[in-house]
Amino acid sequence: MAPPPLLHVQDISLTLGGKPLLAGADFAVGKGERLCLVGRNGSGKSTLLKIAAGVIQPDSGRVFLQPGASLCYLPQEPDLSAYATTADYVAAQIADPAMAWRAAAMLEALGLKGHENTSHLSGGEVRRCAIAGALAAAPDILLLDEPTNHLDMPTIEWLERELLSLGTALVIISHDRRLLSTLSRSVVWLDRGVTRRLDEGFERFEAWREEVLEQEERDAHKLDRQIAREEDWMRYGVTARRKRNVRRVRELAALRTARKEAVRAVGSVTMNAQTANTSSRLVSVAENISKAWGERVIVHNLDLRLLRGDRLGIVGANGAGKTTLLRLLTGLDQPDSGTVTLGPSLSMVTLDQQRRALDPEKTLADTLTEGGDMVLVGTEKRHVIGYMKDFLFRPEQARTPVGALSGGERGRLMLACALAKPSNLLVLDEPTNDLDLETLDILQDMLSTYEGTVLLVSHDRDFLDRVATSTLATEADGNWVEYAGGYSDMLAQRNQVPLNEAPLVVVAAGKGKQEATSKAPARKLSYKDQYALDKLPTEMAKIEADITVLREKLLDADLYARSPAEFERLTATLQKAEEQLAECEERWLELEMKREALLAE
Repeated sequence: MAPPPLLHVQDISLTLGGKPLLAGADFAVGKGERLCLVGRNGSGKSTLLKIAAGVIQPDSGRVFLQPGASLCYLPQEPDLSAYATTADYVAAQIADPAMAWRAAAMLEALGLKGHENTSHLSGGEVRRCAIAGALAAAPDILLLDEPTNHLDMPTIEWLERELLSLGTALVIISHDRRLLSTLSRSVVWLDRGVTRRLDEGFERFEAWREEVLEQEERDAHKLDRQIAREEDWMRYGVTARRKRNVRRVRELAALRTARKEAVRAVGSVTMNAQTANTSSRLVSVAENISKAWGERVIVHNLDLRLLRGDRLGIVGANGAGKTTLLRLLTGLDQPDSGTVTLGPSLSMVTLDQQRRALDPEKTLADTLTEGGDMVLVGTEKRHVIGYMKDFLFRPEQARTPVGALSGGERGRLMLACALAKPSNLLVLDEPTNDLDLETLDILQDMLSTYEGTVLLVSHDRDFLDRVATSTLATEADGNWVEYAGGYSDMLAQRNQVPLNEAPLVVVAAGKGKQEATSKAPARKLSYKDQYALDKLPTEMAKIEADITVLREKLLDADLYARSPAEFERLTATLQKAEEQLAECEERWLELEMKREALLAE
């Protein structure tokens, strides 16, 4: 017989604002089990976790916690205001005096000293302190709501390893696919108020979810056809058999009730970026730029070319200067030395991770329209309600204050505001915070097909793997290195060395130059540049062959008289091919000169 669960949440129902949020939801977690709780933004995941933790009471249902079992809950927005210092908060979470030593150990592991004033902490520091308290308590059950929000990659990787090493039962809500795939062994899907459980890893979840939704669509289609048949009988097939007729009328009424009460699957976000005129080929060129804040070097002698169509991911620990680097590359800040040259015809749209552009007092509709009923989407005017529906907002939310929206809803609102503006350069600073997995999928697809250029700061490893064409990672002393591909490609090129374990290389300038502890490697082209240099000759040869074929076709003296349209098409294609060849030759020459200069040093 299987042992009883440590925590069993049974038949939970809750109605908020007249609308059922939870309708018979339940889940159970046993000793050492690790399950993730997933669902759309606003589906009630955080509410269900609060009910499990005893923070709020449901309308009906019960929560069973095995006697003697300890439980610790990490909310999405921890409140430390009742404690003077971080050490006070963490110590208060530990019930067993014999475990008090864990407080200092966890704080140190998460980069905190213990004497920090809780009222002066940043969002990331609040999150790290709350995590230190949850882990130091070493409970039997951990309930974690978006634990990776505001954490940098080194801390996320540390947390992942720490949770894997614990024997604690775990229920986790997160949008971080990589974290869920690594940690979870079961998935609880909260959808339209009810829960379904899959006792397989998260990797299987999305395919299973689609199977469930497809079966629902087939069942709904069968119900609609059955109702149509019964309605046809009502019109044309009524006979004198009264008892049978009464029964069928009742059955038709029941079928109609079933269709009315059925909760259909929520639609998906419609996400399209409004594209401005095509930018120049060179979007941003940084030449030997450096930037420091006091004694701290943020960027040291960086050379970088951002070309049209690039999707550059920027990664590093919190405080490494990612946002500063974004501002330098987009011309919002000036470097201490070196130059940044921006290409002409740039139309830039920025998504700020702090969402400072959102006024909590304004309504959702006013935020989108700046007053009025119409939203300017590119050059087209759309009614605000219709545009809201594209981002899964209900019409009745139009007059909802922004401050009352959930974190995921504020994230969707920021995207709605940003994507309405024409752009050829998107600057996204942590766009994935609080977004559900379905919205993340659509954002990834949109960015992958976006015709402009993308600058992206993110701590979401899976998101970077799917979107980035190259990754710029921080090293020691303000040095940044560009790697081809996403986050996993970067790790492979670093021989799987995580960001927080990178070898330190001392690079100094001037008379006080110090030697590194080991011999510095010879300077050479970046992986991306070397790859381009190797591939360009083949590409140029192919374009030259195409040009030869086009010129031979245009030598036909009767072509224009026979088909003016074909003549114009071939002429335009030839011109485009010659321009493309010239660009490739220019790029090859730049790279070859750069390679020779590096070899000469």
